[in-house]
Amino acid sequence: MLDDLEVDLVERYGTGKDVFEVGCGTGLILGRAARFAKSARGIDLSGGMLAKAAERGLHVAQASATALPIATASVDVAYSFKVLAHIPDIAGAMREMARIVRPGGWVLAEFYNARSIRRLVKALKPPTAVSAKTNDEHVFTRYDDARAIRSYLPPELDWVTSRGIRVITPVAKIHEIPLLGPAVRWAEHRLADLPGARDVGGFLV
Repeated sequence: MLDDLEVDLVERYGTGKDVFEVGCGTGLILGRAARFAKSARGIDLSGGMLAKAAERGLHVAQASATALPIATASVDVAYSFKVLAHIPDIAGAMREMARIVRPGGWVLAEFYNARSIRRLVKALKPPTAVSAKTNDEHVFTRYDDARAIRSYLPPELDWVTSRGIRVITPVAKIHEIPLLGPAVRWAEHRLADLPGARDVGGFLV
């Protein structure tokens, strides 16, 4: 469900355009973007994940979000989901995304919302394992409100609008519950762009 809301946004601005994903991982979203974009490329730090993306036939490279290996003003849409919150130099990453976008293009940047149900649940629950040797408390993660997010934008970027992801979803497993799951997904799609509701989404794009 989360990927659907994000892909919908990329499709809204990137159909028939050149798009670039910062932090593409195994290519789950990039692969879907490639179906409607003129061209779709991406980068990630993880060689293992990039290998899987390459197996999908996607155009990917290993690089940092703060040093994108792509020419200035060369794409119409630069987007990043579930990645920026884990980058210490988030302003640097935003500058790079702004640099590669052509005049009149779009930057779709997802942040972890400090004012959300998801943030409260994260604060109250015990640590979650992310590998055999570490948990999510050992992973650099930042949560920002709208004011902080605006402060990360370089001068050449204008804040136009936002979309809330996971507005009423406390934990992802709720979507696996018969009857309740489909109802929550239906509500999430309708709340994502609704002023007020979108502002408390677990993720802000």
